[in-house]
Amino acid sequence: MTFKYDFTSIMDRRGKDSIAVDHAPGGDTREGFDRIPMWVADMNFPTCPTITEAIARRIQHPAYGYFKPSDEYYHSIIRWQNNRNGVEELEAKHIGYENGVLGGVITAMNVFCSEGDNILVHVPTYVGFTHALAGKGFHLVGSPLVQDENGIWRMDYADMEKKIIENHIHAAIICSPHNPCGRVWTGEELAKALELFEKHQVYVVSDEIWSDLILDDHRHIPTQSVNAWAHDHVAAFYAPSKTFNLAGLIGAYHIVYNDWIRERMDKESSTTHYNSMNVLSMHALIGAYQEEGSEWVNELRQVLSQNAADAYAYIREHFAGVSLAKPEGTYMLFLDCREWCMEHDVTMDELLRKGVEVGVIWQDGRPFHGEYGIRMNLALPHAKVMEALSRLDHYVFNAEQ
Repeated sequence: MTFKYDFTSIMDRRGKDSIAVDHAPGGDTREGFDRIPMWVADMNFPTCPTITEAIARRIQHPAYGYFKPSDEYYHSIIRWQNNRNGVEELEAKHIGYENGVLGGVITAMNVFCSEGDNILVHVPTYVGFTHALAGKGFHLVGSPLVQDENGIWRMDYADMEKKIIENHIHAAIICSPHNPCGRVWTGEELAKALELFEKHQVYVVSDEIWSDLILDDHRHIPTQSVNAWAHDHVAAFYAPSKTFNLAGLIGAYHIVYNDWIRERMDKESSTTHYNSMNVLSMHALIGAYQEEGSEWVNELRQVLSQNAADAYAYIREHFAGVSLAKPEGTYMLFLDCREWCMEHDVTMDELLRKGVEVGVIWQDGRPFHGEYGIRMNLALPHAKVMEALSRLDHYVFNAEQ
């Protein structure tokens, strides 16, 4: 494949304030092996040029005082959601800035719930939900996702309803696409879940931060578009940070159509003065949500789709005792190493350390509620993905004992 943008250069991120590289966990790496960052969810690609250009233009003016979001900021989001997700009724008043998706999730839950309430989540669960919600005094009730005969993760609607009734649940989280499992929920799956939530009057927070990073021919369906009830009872959260690797600039946004919910959320967040937009973050979003940004994302999706397909095939062929589902969205793999660990009498701590010793910095999946899980980031040049898998093959999973 020939691309207009650069997805092959190996960026040297050392000394550039990168958590992924300069603060990677897991212990020491043997001499002779460079460290390949495959843990925290940011990308090892240079971002879209229009973002750098937009920031540079704003920097030329030497005043960075108080400001308000511009009309262009809102129009950029409206245009992006229309072009990418087919959203037609979005207006500026429906959009609200959030410093981050997790902060927005907490704001919404403070509107929907009281401290100590139970919230339904799917298991495996994004670790950020666990830390943020538990830290604010909410109780998470997990409904396990179940893999079908083809290894595809599915919602267990009967279990969801049972948990809702037994635990008097009135708020739930949908992660769409799902992190860490990589499922892109179909319209039919979302409709069935939302019918269940409507039946039991369960408000929904939908984390759609990964919605631009859909692989192959899969398609993102905004949760709010599923039916009329979802339109008015779902608070959805988006950000350019995952799509364009802008997490260090801070900045997300919510879409809430229901006036009562949105006004309560605005009031809730205003009490802490938490949400305060950075002027460069605003211009980064404007630079990202351009036609060229859309072209860049389309190429990125092809790169990630190829990485995911090749990694999936390699692991299935070479790593006996390791199971995984092929991701449909995101750039993360979620491995289940139970069988391999049992067969080789290796603990998860030991397995994780073996990878780091040969420079593969992967992520412990246990905080995501995967007892033998490992999460792997594939958002790096294809050559480095395959190099990492080769090291795991020869020095970890199939090393001579």
